[in-house]
Amino acid sequence: MNRALNKSNLKHLTGLLQRFQSTLVIAEHNNEKLTPITLNAITAATKVGGEVSCLVAGTNCAKVAEEISKVKGVKKVLVAQHDSYKGGLPEELTPLILQTQKQFNFTHICAGASAFGKNLLPRVAAKLDVAPVSDIIEVKSSDTFVRTIYAGNALSTVKCNEPIKVFSIRGTCFEAAPTEGGGAASEEVSASSPVGISEWLKQSLTKSDRPELTSAKVVVSGGRGLKSGENFKLLYDLADKMNAAVGASRAAVDAGYVPNDMQVGQTGKIVAPTIVAINKDPEAPIFQVADYGLVADLFKAVPEMTEALSK
Repeated sequence: MNRALNKSNLKHLTGLLQRFQSTLVIAEHNNEKLTPITLNAITAATKVGGEVSCLVAGTNCAKVAEEISKVKGVKKVLVAQHDSYKGGLPEELTPLILQTQKQFNFTHICAGASAFGKNLLPRVAAKLDVAPVSDIIEVKSSDTFVRTIYAGNALSTVKCNEPIKVFSIRGTCFEAAPTEGGGAASEEVSASSPVGISEWLKQSLTKSDRPELTSAKVVVSGGRGLKSGENFKLLYDLADKMNAAVGASRAAVDAGYVPNDMQVGQTGKIVAPTIVAINKDPEAPIFQVADYGLVADLFKAVPEMTEALSK
């Protein structure tokens, strides 16, 4: 009887705690379209429990706010527009986030562990005087998270006792929230006063018809075995047949075969694909982690695969 009562009380207490949880997801976007990793962050936020709100800050971001309002799991969309938010500078966004957290009493603040999130959340946490939890791969409860350590060779379960939990999420470890089925209300929030210690000038982006590495479902990646940058054309041709992104190892990047924005792995962009490895050495280390392996000469095997996909 006591055991049943204790379980009942525990369940009731858990429900009460979740009711008081609320998470603010910082939306990453370009004023026209939402960056996919934000959808993964929304999924992570729903696992915390309680209501999920999204903050959309930009210069003319009404279209993005409308897009997020349709995402399943989002209760409220908070919109702030000001010229100072151009480029998403952390020096300008941080006061807005602090002001919004104070106004709505959010218990959690999160974003994707992209360049945007990694640039912003540490500053937010420092201003709140709390320790952030970075690059989490699982939400155990409202205060307990799992993240990788030792270059991904071990998992660490972290219990965060901070009054406000600030965390970034690894996009490849959470499903994207459905972009239909939601009906969040939008609310304008006051823009914070411009700080003025930094200025957004411009950005130069590499344009490609292929998917972005961190959000691609399929990645064709090459290493120094390709021997030159010109030989990466083999991978480009194969990737185009599969609607895949193209990545590279650190060795290939360091050798100058391809630019560093193509690098995947610990010191590059994090991806979580099913690994199909091709190497003519049957003892190659890649076969120890690959899901599928083909012992073959890539200069013969890759063109054959591309031809087969063309049929």
